[in-house]
Amino acid sequence: MARTLGYKRLHRLDIQGFERIDEGRLTEVAPWLRLAFGLCAALAALGTALASPKVLLVLTAVAFTAALSPVHPFDLIYNHGIRRATGTRPLPKRGVPSRFACGLGSVWLIFTAWAFFGGLTPLGYASGAVLTSVALLVATADICIPSMIFRALFGGPAPRR
Repeated sequence: MARTLGYKRLHRLDIQGFERIDEGRLTEVAPWLRLAFGLCAALAALGTALASPKVLLVLTAVAFTAALSPVHPFDLIYNHGIRRATGTRPLPKRGVPSRFACGLGSVWLIFTAWAFFGGLTPLGYASGAVLTSVALLVATADICIPSMIFRALFGGPAPRR
């Protein structure tokens, strides 16, 4: 019997903008949709731990690019490498809610980098810790708070048929 996503996980992915993706395809690639946010969380944690505006600004460029494109830059690692080893299909394009989340993340990263650069180290650590936690939530449980904010502002996902 084919593996399926549970209702809660499917709904969380729909909130991120994957509601128009066939459930079978989504089931196949769902674990890999977390990769980009896991890498973002790791880099945000590193930049925060090092109090490094440089690391945070590099991640800002990645997040900003992800906000503008339906393909997250870190999705390319999977699409051009990992999937060949796993024999799975490419990741679907990211929807507007996920891209909104990346845009919000880029602003948050600039703020965190600014705090460290300006000598406001406790503020930088606090901001970076919260940012890292939000990214970890998506990377581990598919709970994307910025996508939830987007949906609250602009409407929920289309119902699945």
